[in-house]
Amino acid sequence: MWPYATEAEALNDVLRLSRGMTYKSALAGLDLGGGKAVIIGDARTEKTEAMFRRFGQFVDSLNGRYITAEDVGMSTTEMVNIKKETNSVAGLPEEMGGSGDPSPVTAYGVFCGMKAAAKNAFGSDNLSGRKVSVQGAGNVGRYLVGHLVSEGALVFLTDIHDDKLAAIKAEYPSITLVKPDDIYDLDVDIYAPCALGATVNDETLRKLKCSVIAVRQTTNLPMKLCMAKP
Repeated sequence: MWPYATEAEALNDVLRLSRGMTYKSALAGLDLGGGKAVIIGDARTEKTEAMFRRFGQFVDSLNGRYITAEDVGMSTTEMVNIKKETNSVAGLPEEMGGSGDPSPVTAYGVFCGMKAAAKNAFGSDNLSGRKVSVQGAGNVGRYLVGHLVSEGALVFLTDIHDDKLAAIKAEYPSITLVKPDDIYDLDVDIYAPCALGATVNDETLRKLKCSVIAVRQTTNLPMKLCMAKP
């Protein structure tokens, strides 16, 4: 759920996301295709039970061809409301037999991928003293920062929401907060985009000075891609 400026912008995003899901499923050997859904709206102010029940009805009309799950702007609360209208939903609370919030697993997957890529790029998977920029202070970003700080990494964090930054800074005082547009120009070892997709593109790639890009693909599957920058 995101306040896209236009339907065309939302459509472009959902097609890009579904393509990524297709590749991920294939790489993981899953008997699933690529599917994604977006809702145009402000997740902070516009959520209602009726909205998600109506979305659940739409998902149910696909007769199992699409299974929805928690992603940007969503929580297990929304999954519960969707469940009231369809069984084609994952990421339900643990007390309902679901997997719960996928963010901790996603963040740990990014962290492990980061360490593997660091071993290839730097000769060691030890991130102590490594400079890591994290773009996005949502649930995944918050958990990832925790892993990095525990390992002794030097973390630079940005987000469009100041309250989220302040909360993580209060929890981890050693991190450095930077403005959203400045994240690409930092001289760091690793860059981790944990916000919306398509932040690594022809324009930003020229600015990045890192050796590793740790890509977070939003899904409840703990499979991440980390790569060395050419």
